[in-house]
Amino acid sequence: MLVNINEDNHQFHLTNGKISYIFHVLKNGHLGHLYYGKALVHRDDFSHFQCYDNPTPSSCHLYEEDPAFSLETIRQEYPVYGRTDFREPAISLRYLDGSHISDFHYKTYRILKGKPKLEGLPTTYVEHDEEATTLQIILEDPTRQVMLTLNYTIFKELPVITRSSQLTNMSDTAVYIERMMAASLDFASSEFDMVHLAGAWSRERHVKERRLEAGIQSISSIRGASSHQHNPFLALRRPMTTEHHGEVYGFNFIYSSNFLAQVEVDHYETARVMVGIHPFRFEWKLGENESFQSPEVVMVYAEHGLNAMSQHFHDFYRNHLIRGVWKKKDRPILINNWEATYFDFNEQKLVSIAKEASQLGVELFVLDDGWFGKRNDDRTSLGDWWENKEKLPNGLGYVADEIRKQGLAFGLWFEPEMISPKSELFEEHPDWAISTPKRASSLGRNQRVLDFSREEIVSYIYEKMAELINRTKLSYIKWDMNRYMTEVYSTALAADQQGEFFHRYILGVYQLYERLTEAFPHVLFESCAGGGGRFDPGMFYYAPQAWASDNTDAVERLKIQYGTSLVYPLYSMGSHVSAVPNHQTLRTTSLETRANVAYFGTFGYELNPLDLTAEEKDIIKQQVELYKEYRSLIRDGDFYRLLSPFEKNETAWIVVSKDKREALVGWYKVLATPNPNKQANLLLKGLNAEAEYTINGNDASHFGDELMYQGVALPIEFNGVNKEKAERGGDFQSYVFHLRQR
Repeated sequence: MLVNINEDNHQFHLTNGKISYIFHVLKNGHLGHLYYGKALVHRDDFSHFQCYDNPTPSSCHLYEEDPAFSLETIRQEYPVYGRTDFREPAISLRYLDGSHISDFHYKTYRILKGKPKLEGLPTTYVEHDEEATTLQIILEDPTRQVMLTLNYTIFKELPVITRSSQLTNMSDTAVYIERMMAASLDFASSEFDMVHLAGAWSRERHVKERRLEAGIQSISSIRGASSHQHNPFLALRRPMTTEHHGEVYGFNFIYSSNFLAQVEVDHYETARVMVGIHPFRFEWKLGENESFQSPEVVMVYAEHGLNAMSQHFHDFYRNHLIRGVWKKKDRPILINNWEATYFDFNEQKLVSIAKEASQLGVELFVLDDGWFGKRNDDRTSLGDWWENKEKLPNGLGYVADEIRKQGLAFGLWFEPEMISPKSELFEEHPDWAISTPKRASSLGRNQRVLDFSREEIVSYIYEKMAELINRTKLSYIKWDMNRYMTEVYSTALAADQQGEFFHRYILGVYQLYERLTEAFPHVLFESCAGGGGRFDPGMFYYAPQAWASDNTDAVERLKIQYGTSLVYPLYSMGSHVSAVPNHQTLRTTSLETRANVAYFGTFGYELNPLDLTAEEKDIIKQQVELYKEYRSLIRDGDFYRLLSPFEKNETAWIVVSKDKREALVGWYKVLATPNPNKQANLLLKGLNAEAEYTINGNDASHFGDELMYQGVALPIEFNGVNKEKAERGGDFQSYVFHLRQR
């Protein structure tokens, strides 16, 4: 049983032999948290885990005869404000009389086999009911006739619990939600380091760490997207926890818009974690018998370090988030024309690029920005989703057919959520662009945002995209979103519902994705938001891969891909080889190093093959063949981080097959070292200690324990005098090698 219930004392124990999550009903009817961590043996009573029998002089209390019972000092499951707890609450409601006090009392519970969907939202899922069990706790505020349902799903095979919350108004008057977190969790201690991913455009998801201190530590976005600046993920690790040792708790929000993830450390040095929709500019009017469903939080526990946490996230998302045709299918090696041509192309140039790419072994050609309307730069035509006849006089259908004649599938770039002020769509429907009355409108990349909170706009865009998919027989869509939201307001919403805009907008985005993926299940969607501005699990429910960053520089990608791997599987990361000098950094790296980084993701190219030398073409042919040989391993294997680019001049990682019979290793050194160490060994992870492995098919073999504890010898590095023996040297070195069991 994944859910055990002690009926006599209202205790709930979720456990699968890997983790335990335990809570109970407090004497005031609220829910109290008891334990979360490594699996415990179930017992009839966990009351000894309670700790609230010590009154404090400054606390307010609920019962005259029991001054020790104060919510200020009790660990809770879903706290409210104003009932003796002065920490930030999980929920805050406003009633028509202006009051804000809520008091949710336990009413009953339900146990469901499997996992129900969350209507209108991306959510994790099971293919068979025996894979998970869902516990629903129903609480009610009888004074206000409002019902709160807390959803807990525990998965059978992984140390994962998902949580979400739903509020239902059973009264005949409106209730306004001002704050509603998806989940809240109180820890008994604040002895943690907080790990999160931060950055900016072209340097997304860098690993950041800080020791928890008194007060609130938070990451967030109020930009209308999960953002380049903060990913909706945080982890709490014990101070002694490392990549491969020690406890860590990970939290990831399945949502693509404004979010808040915070840890509040109180004056008793306990830590409260909350994750949910950002309460700033959020308010939801709930009418009679209406419900509001929060998005979902994924909680992962690992007892063997950050890398184990990452592997749990990877396995979970591969099996329970990414779905459809492309869940287990090899992703095609693509070439994108953007950095080859930008807006300057015609039919002949595109077909010539595709023909050359086909000879290199590439499988998919992607036509990027500039194919529609009068689009010759980024100042016009977004929303005019029909061919630019000056560039494509024979139409997209002709181009797609010509590309397929070269042996490549055909893909197309869209930016469906945006509109250009200089466009036919804007001339016809200026009110479709987001704007606030009596205020000037800002631009981002010379464009504005369509009001996706309006169903007629979503339907219009769907019809345009569906027609093009059918006519051109598209195999792939790159879905871009290049600006954040300003002057937020919707003419379709009443004055007291404007706080609903951000959430209604992303529901519109999800609706469009759902309609397209249902109608065209064979199409591979890749999400993009100016690169990595919406790289979140909400997107992966619809688009199984995302463009990790507009920055394709191999050196910077080491940090981006390393940080991204904390949460997301390799085959969710769009990673390509681009031209040099790199278009984002002007750095020049070798073709080998660029590919050696890009292998560990969804491999492809962003360059013009017509500009390549014969030698470069031969190298690319070898790269393509190598990736084709190992892409299933990269997709399905266990990923281990070996050396961090945030700590050293070197980076290293390894992907090991589930049966440990083979592995692919990547090693990188950014800057050359004068007079380097005579012998450099790289310690590997995840191998079978007793098995023999060959390296790159050579005759010599090495036992797994030797490779993990003694290490594998790296090629000899130039030291100033050993030119004849040196196998590597200079800046931007890299080495990828394959291990296979004998």
